[in-house]
Amino acid sequence: MDKPNIAQKFPIVKDMAAGTYSWCACGNSKNQPFCDGAHKGTGFTPKQVVIAEPKKVAWCACKHSKNAPFCDGTHRTV
Repeated sequence: MDKPNIAQKFPIVKDMAAGTYSWCACGNSKNQPFCDGAHKGTGFTPKQVVIAEPKKVAWCACKHSKNAPFCDGTHRTV
């Protein structure tokens, strides 16, 4: 797999509690935007993200953001 699968062409916006999260980088997870292990055998690995305090997060779902795991608007051009 050279490029990740596009889970959707808009961000997943969630109110997040402080904690450590594994963002799905391959686009195959059924638990978007988080990893469920579906990357096995693809060459992709999830990105560990530490959220220091509760906040609203726009997670990248197109998997092409230059600011991954956060949305940077790239979904408009993929």
